[in-house]
Amino acid sequence: MKQDLRIIFMGTPEFAVPSLQILVENNYQVTAVITAPDKPKGRGQKVIPSPVKEYAVSQNIPVLQPTNLKSPEFLEELRSYGANLQIVVAFRMLPEEVWNMPPIGTFNLHASLLPKYRGAAPINWAIINGETETGITTFFLKHEIDTGNILFQEKEPILPSDTAGSLYERLMEKGAKLVLKTVKAVEEGDYQSRPQSDTAATHAPKIFKETCRIDWSKPATEVRNFIRGLSPYPAAWTELNGQHCKIYSASFTNEEGSNKKPGELVTDNKKFLAIKAADQLVNIEELQIQGKKRMPVEDLLRGNKL
Repeated sequence: MKQDLRIIFMGTPEFAVPSLQILVENNYQVTAVITAPDKPKGRGQKVIPSPVKEYAVSQNIPVLQPTNLKSPEFLEELRSYGANLQIVVAFRMLPEEVWNMPPIGTFNLHASLLPKYRGAAPINWAIINGETETGITTFFLKHEIDTGNILFQEKEPILPSDTAGSLYERLMEKGAKLVLKTVKAVEEGDYQSRPQSDTAATHAPKIFKETCRIDWSKPATEVRNFIRGLSPYPAAWTELNGQHCKIYSASFTNEEGSNKKPGELVTDNKKFLAIKAADQLVNIEELQIQGKKRMPVEDLLRGNKL
């Protein structure tokens, strides 16, 4: 039997916007949007709304920005919209009072092929770990994070040239289409959900600054995957001449640098800068020294001798 859907959408960053937009453009009734509170950003600390809020406001959709998802006032307001389905794309963990509220349930879009890469940073870790394939999953929420019954999945190849940024863009667009497919199936009552295998699960924990430090004692392939998996954000980093240096792009050189130790530099101080990994040199292509702009390595070398 076809359901008359009243949808609450929850999301915050750019990644969630196409999923909300595709629902609006297909005339689904999004009764309200839940997003993070506005935050001060940049040098001027100007208070900026989330990308999801900006889009919702442009479509005249009511926006709620709770600081406490368990507060009685928020729960009462959420209940007042009478939603029978909630959709979560790149939002925070929800308490059971929230995800269990709508009669149909709450489904989430996750940027991996669950149960692989459960957690906060699935795109980054898939590239860091040298995977050649990932994808997207929609699933119903339950207590433990990213463990609910799977609705739909689609695969996406990880190309040797991919960074977290390029893969993010493709999964963002593909994810929106999968959200629409899932909503249509829920609307028609035409879907079967299947449980995840906990034994097959892998994890993608949140990434912190210290996580991003490059370990030059690892093989060059692992170092390059690490750089790709953290580019452009939050960016892998190392110390270069005693300065904090983010590295955005790197390739392999034919030179082994066999007389160098891991972490040592090789440069002609004109166009070429490489750092020794465990087995060979890693050619640095684009970087950012603390306090300077992101730039190609030859631009850095033009003004600095290393």
